[in-house]
Amino acid sequence: MKLFPAIDLKNGQVVRLVKGEFSTAHPVAGDAVETARAFQAAGAQWVHMVDLDGARSGTRQNGAIVAAVAAAGLSVQLGGGIRTLADLEEVFELGVRRAVIGSAAVADPGLVQEAVKRFGPERIAVGLDVKGNSVRTAGWQADSGLDWLEFARRMESLGAATLIFTDIDTDGTLSGPPFERLAALQQAVGCDIIASGGVSSNEDLNKLAGMGLYGAIVGKAYYAGKVDLARAVREVQP
Repeated sequence: MKLFPAIDLKNGQVVRLVKGEFSTAHPVAGDAVETARAFQAAGAQWVHMVDLDGARSGTRQNGAIVAAVAAAGLSVQLGGGIRTLADLEEVFELGVRRAVIGSAAVADPGLVQEAVKRFGPERIAVGLDVKGNSVRTAGWQADSGLDWLEFARRMESLGAATLIFTDIDTDGTLSGPPFERLAALQQAVGCDIIASGGVSSNEDLNKLAGMGLYGAIVGKAYYAGKVDLARAVREVQP
């Protein structure tokens, strides 16, 4: 299973949120590039980055930081404010390896199909951000009314090969991943699934790996000292 330690950016700072609430944003690290280098030193190959400003407003504001992290050597998976094919071209020019389409996949499903055709399925992921049984958009602030499993199946039918599933109610809570919901998603689609939200320990990561998931994002648990990233790399990362 691939590990994706996370860097969330707001106003140029590395922050974490609780359950996606912007009012809970608080700095968790000093410099994004130094944080990424620490991930790399622990053996991580990827970093999952979110431009929170972009996710909320639709306008990315942290491109220079993203480019600096990409230049430091890790493969960057980036989400937040990616709404068009032009946006995708711009983030790939920054050195991003995989782009995450979130809100735009709900508003314009055809974008996913076009993006996969133009850039290849390995470079595109769809963000499946869920509260209850509904897909959320606009930095998790808006309820789309779409059923999460039906939406996942639709994205697969359009060519999406990678889904990043976030259970908003567990994100940033250190309460453990939603294992049952992840299992339901595995049964619904054949996509690679990256679990996001709730990881609280190395044991959680081992359990996710045991489920056969493609990847897991580690955010607050790393910054809170609950996950030993180097140990996780040894135990679950091929």
